[in-house]
Amino acid sequence: MINKGTVAIGLILGSALGAALGVLFAPDKGANTREYLKDESLNVVDVIKKDASVLKEDLTASVKVGKAKFKEEIGIVANKASHKADDVINVLEKGLKILKEKNKKLQKTS
Repeated sequence: MINKGTVAIGLILGSALGAALGVLFAPDKGANTREYLKDESLNVVDVIKKDASVLKEDLTASVKVGKAKFKEEIGIVANKASHKADDVINVLEKGLKILKEKNKKLQKTS
C-alpha cells in the first residue's frame, strides 16, 4: 500500500520540478514569471493543505480504531486474567485444605 506521506512528498516535488522546468523552457517577462511562480506556489500550498487534512482525518480514524481495538484486547486479557486468578485461588484453597488436614493429624498425635 502506498503511504499518503510519500504521495504528498511526490506531489510537492513534482509541482516544484514542473514549475522549475516551466520557467526554464518557457522564459517570459519577469512580471509574468513571478506571477506564474506565485500561482504555482499557491497551488502547491493548496495541495499540501488538502493532503494534510486528509492525513489528519486518516490518522484520527486510525487512532479511534486503535483505541477501540486496544480496549477490546484489554478486556479479553482482563477476562483471561480473572479466570486464571480463579484457577490460582482454587489451587491455593486446595493446598490450604490439605495443610489444615495435615495440621489436624499432627495436633492429634501430639
